[in-house]
Amino acid sequence: MTAKLVLACSVCGSRNYSVPSNRNQSVRLELKKFCNTCNAHTLHRETK
Repeated sequence: MTAKLVLACSVCGSRNYSVPSNRNQSVRLELKKFCNTCNAHTLHRETK
């Protein structure tokens, strides 16, 4: 079983996506994804 990262919208804070993790990273993952709440493409950041 692999660990998953949860991505949250940086604008509204809703947690929309989960991706498989690569724990060799020292920085938090940031991706530009579509947010249904904001109805736009926004920056999504890895949460704790």
